[in-house]
Amino acid sequence: MKLATRIALSVTVVIPLLVLIAGLAVLGLVSRDLHSQQDARLQDRAATVLPDIRALLNADRTGRPKVEQNQHRKVLDDALDAGIELESADGTVVLSGGPQPADAARLAAETPGGPVTVRAKGHSWRMYAVQVTGQAPGTLRLFAPGTATDPQLVAVRHRVFFVALVAAPVSGLLAYALAGRATASVRRLSRRAAELDPRAGAAAFPVTPVRIAEVDELTRSIAQLLTRYDEQAARTSQALETARSFSATASHELRTPLMSMRTDLDVLAAHPGLPAEERAEIVQDLQRDHARILELLTALRMLAQGELVEVSAFAPLDLAELVDSAVGTARRSHPEAAIEAELAAEARLFGWEAGLRILVANLLTNAVVHGHQPGAPSQVRVRLTLEGPAAVLTVDDHGPGIPPAEREAVFRRFHHRPGSPGSGLGLTLVAQQAALHRGTVTVTTPPDGTGTRFELRLPLPQSDAPTLQLPSVRGWL
Repeated sequence: MKLATRIALSVTVVIPLLVLIAGLAVLGLVSRDLHSQQDARLQDRAATVLPDIRALLNADRTGRPKVEQNQHRKVLDDALDAGIELESADGTVVLSGGPQPADAARLAAETPGGPVTVRAKGHSWRMYAVQVTGQAPGTLRLFAPGTATDPQLVAVRHRVFFVALVAAPVSGLLAYALAGRATASVRRLSRRAAELDPRAGAAAFPVTPVRIAEVDELTRSIAQLLTRYDEQAARTSQALETARSFSATASHELRTPLMSMRTDLDVLAAHPGLPAEERAEIVQDLQRDHARILELLTALRMLAQGELVEVSAFAPLDLAELVDSAVGTARRSHPEAAIEAELAAEARLFGWEAGLRILVANLLTNAVVHGHQPGAPSQVRVRLTLEGPAAVLTVDDHGPGIPPAEREAVFRRFHHRPGSPGSGLGLTLVAQQAALHRGTVTVTTPPDGTGTRFELRLPLPQSDAPTLQLPSVRGWL
């Protein structure tokens, strides 16, 4: 069922009900007003006939029939169209005339609050009863038929029902026409959505306001949905590209160590009687190639995670605490190295903890492995400071240093210094994580002119800064 039809049917039902409810309320008000007018007339009649009623009762008490007859006629004339009944103090009906309830009705002796309604044999009456005081007391009752108001009430009732019957089809047709006009923009929006090419994305669905709040809100919702769809499609495409890159890179880089391992295994299989020293040397080569493969796969996995990480993985953390933990781990892993640390008390930033841990760990490992002179132990100095809106981490070593022309190349994938035991991805991971955190990493020379300094700058969160956005171009694999 169309929305316009639903609205028309609802209005067709609701409007007559509202008319009936309003009509019944008006009917009650009219009835109350008519009763008020009737009561006022009864009270006026009572005030008019009361002097003659007293004279009539006195004539009845003293036995003057002519005076009583004259007063009887005067009372009936003054009562006009109202019914009247007069009782003496002993309960004898002295006068009765005009329309009034049957004798079986229970009649009150007095109505001090004004006229009341009495019913007898299916009819209703408004009755006003007062006590006559004086030498000859009695009870005066005046009546007005309740049915006297029926013609006016019936007319109002008929008009209410007539208006309700007419309002049903008229309001339904008007509601259908107005609803059809109001939902035209929704139908246009539906056609736009149906004709949309999913490959075009949000760009093919511009938000054009029509000045109808609900339709504009729905249009914005569809546009937001398409934008999220585009983002999800981009993530999926990026994940597929990362998977292909991971596969191609791993296949290329693993070929050499796997072939070396295959050669060693063939030698062991073909010469079971090899001397123990030669066998141990081959096993050592196998272990070295296995460690290289494991290190390479671990680094590639971290690169892939950095490619696909989302903002939801970022959270507030203390870089000082993280660096202190990494320094402790490096000291335990390389007890021969001298690692000094000078850290700020606290450096709160918004980052990906796993990525920052691998960043700091790789900087320390690189300094320990390469930061020494031949035959001398490694000497590494780590310093973390806060400089304005950034946290600055420097890692200095006393190694042979890196020539300025080669400093950019150390961050490339699989860049090896001759004789380096690493996978060539450690500093690539450092550069990737620095870029993910909107920071920079540079290679310089320490102030004493010996060795190498890696300087990492990461921005601290600012209260007026926009929401974190990750780099759109990554491509580290």
